[in-house]
Amino acid sequence: MAKLLIAGYGFLGEALAREFSAAGWEITTLSRSDEANLRCDISAADQVSALPGSYDLVIQCAATGGGGEEGYRRVYLDGSKNLLGRFSDAEFIFVSSTSVYAQADHSEVDESSPAEPTTVTGKILKQAEDQVLASGGAVARLSGLYGPARCHILKNLLAGKAKLDGQGDRVMNYVHRDDAARALSIISKEMSGESRLYNVSAGSVTQRDCYRQLADHFSLPMPPSVESDGTVRKRGNSSKYVSSARIEALGWKPAYPDFLSLALACEIA
Repeated sequence: MAKLLIAGYGFLGEALAREFSAAGWEITTLSRSDEANLRCDISAADQVSALPGSYDLVIQCAATGGGGEEGYRRVYLDGSKNLLGRFSDAEFIFVSSTSVYAQADHSEVDESSPAEPTTVTGKILKQAEDQVLASGGAVARLSGLYGPARCHILKNLLAGKAKLDGQGDRVMNYVHRDDAARALSIISKEMSGESRLYNVSAGSVTQRDCYRQLADHFSLPMPPSVESDGTVRKRGNSSKYVSSARIEALGWKPAYPDFLSLALACEIA
């Protein structure tokens, strides 16, 4: 039985455990909490080096929990370095983000497009990607991740707090966590192939069209429009259409390809 170590047993890690377990993998989970099989801070080299066992595959999907520059450096850059060093014989998948694409001109991006982040955190994430790819691992760039009780856009609309940025033409990209887990399962079967970098995005929608779909469905008014105050979002102020043609060619088909079906699946009260 193939063995998988999930480094980061949280929102996505739980879905990965279900997906791979159903496919017959033996699962070990790791995080800083007691909910995982192994408790470990992946940014601490001594803790990682002391981890027991060997694995066929390691998936690093630990999150910073809203951390800034230091959090990104510890979890993504130091974490991947430590895990790659400890489990050098295992295949390795690093879960990254499409935020490394800084394009703001509403263009389409694929894996061959320039990934030149403008934020400090984005640059650290790209460094971690490069580190993993240089070690022979694979990188999955996920767009905005949604799922059970996790859809801030719908929450804000229902609470009357939603606002359009200007005309609402900023393009947002999204994927349900269960669809993302299925994509990672597909990537795990392609580790001997030439491709090591994959975009994972179910679809794209402008902010205006996104809120229009939700407002029509819930019979609510459209949010008011406000001019940008120049604040840089956590993941940057990009606006692009993310292509997932590469992984779709391997058979991946998201169960929630449009934002309305995705938002309704999030079960927001």
